[in-house]
Amino acid sequence: MRRRDLLKGGVALALGGCAVTPAKRDAVRAENQRPGTTDWRLTKTRVDAKEKFRSPAIEGYVSKTSVRAGEALDVFVSTNPASSFRLDLYRMGYYGGAGGRQVAALGPFKGEPQPDPEMGEERLRACRWASTTRLTIPGDWLSGVYLGKLTEEREGLHSYVIFVVRDDRRCDLLLQVSDTTWAAYNRWPNAGSIYDDGKKAWYWGPNVRVGFDRPYGRYCQIEDWPLSQGSGEFLLWEFPLVHWLEREGYDVSYISNLDTHFDGPGLLRAKGWLSTGHDEYWSREMFENARSAVAAGLNIAFLSSDSVLGLIDIRPDRAFSRIGVFGDIDPAEPTTFAEMKLFKPCGLDEGLLMGNRTIDPVIGLTDWICSNEKHWIFDGTGMKNGDGISGLVGWEWQGNPAKLPGLEVVAKGPVTWSGRTAEYAATIYPGPKGNHVFSCSTIWWADGLSAPPGYRRPKTYGGKPTNLKGPDPRVEKITANLLRRFIGA
Repeated sequence: MRRRDLLKGGVALALGGCAVTPAKRDAVRAENQRPGTTDWRLTKTRVDAKEKFRSPAIEGYVSKTSVRAGEALDVFVSTNPASSFRLDLYRMGYYGGAGGRQVAALGPFKGEPQPDPEMGEERLRACRWASTTRLTIPGDWLSGVYLGKLTEEREGLHSYVIFVVRDDRRCDLLLQVSDTTWAAYNRWPNAGSIYDDGKKAWYWGPNVRVGFDRPYGRYCQIEDWPLSQGSGEFLLWEFPLVHWLEREGYDVSYISNLDTHFDGPGLLRAKGWLSTGHDEYWSREMFENARSAVAAGLNIAFLSSDSVLGLIDIRPDRAFSRIGVFGDIDPAEPTTFAEMKLFKPCGLDEGLLMGNRTIDPVIGLTDWICSNEKHWIFDGTGMKNGDGISGLVGWEWQGNPAKLPGLEVVAKGPVTWSGRTAEYAATIYPGPKGNHVFSCSTIWWADGLSAPPGYRRPKTYGGKPTNLKGPDPRVEKITANLLRRFIGA
């Protein structure tokens, strides 16, 4: 797509209706044979020193978290000061190790400052910017995570927009990005996260609303990584899994948290469904749809942690607030966030879906230690009970295994943080139709799978070393064993 094809700031990238032709099982392999590039990476960003999280020189967002081929997507961009800018679009994958393939080069567009939104009900900051361009997703864009690299032309400063292209085809694996959690932690423009109540920086109660109609600011936890500006948490914890899956040639399709919320039956087009990274914020509908899918025979792997903790109410305006906590909160039990005790039990126990639960102190760093060496998940790894994978557990984890028939703990160990000690537990249990549900009990599982361009391994958390060592053949083999069972290969 060349710049000369643009018409008055809008561009149609495809013709025809929204019907999606089912892709062949080798579509991901074929896609990754196409030329890749590392040009998708940001090289020059500037975070506003006063507001700490935003990059006003160039920032943007999109109208949908996920979009099908044939559907329209609006891109909203602000440049302050005014500047012309370009938008280069990339599909993220393996591509010979480059990590991305350019699918379109759009612009230049005329950029100008767009208004900061006023604070609305429950502190919601929803932008109402004029659309910079509307594009229609071509039929040959394979499902995946897409980054839009924004470049303003005054100084060459960069930031991202991010979205998922989804489809409706049958596939072996369905990977859900954790974008409700990206939105929850997004402090743009300065104190705009679900944790900002106007009084403290890490509030964990009700009556704070966040949404997707705003740019993603610099991520507010772990290390400062401004070269991920605008990509939520995708490049931080999730991209290594995408990179590995596509390197290995798995038949994988992609969805948003909102697709799990709105399209429960659509989960059953896959043999296995994957959660990744930091998948903390779920709606009741997401929980019920996932549980129903397990009952119907879907395999699920939580290659994530701190997952299914905050209960949210997803509204038609693409915004949500925290309305509860999964599981029952014992008033006598210590908790990292005192405000959690403000919520009444919601009647939904994450352990009955995941197999394990978020427990106090939630935070901690330690090794992932084998405790069930004869389980098939360890076949070919050489691991024995007591063998550990350095630093893989962190920065948040889960334990307290549920009392489910056939549930087994495959890895466990003590975690101490702020003077409190508990035990993490990675679990697996059988579903009713020969399927399985696995929960790895760490946000950093994907660090053991690959180290793609643009990914930076966390070295410290809370002033302590993470001891993460990166790709490990044992993590790869465990994951491959699991997915082989899922897809029946």
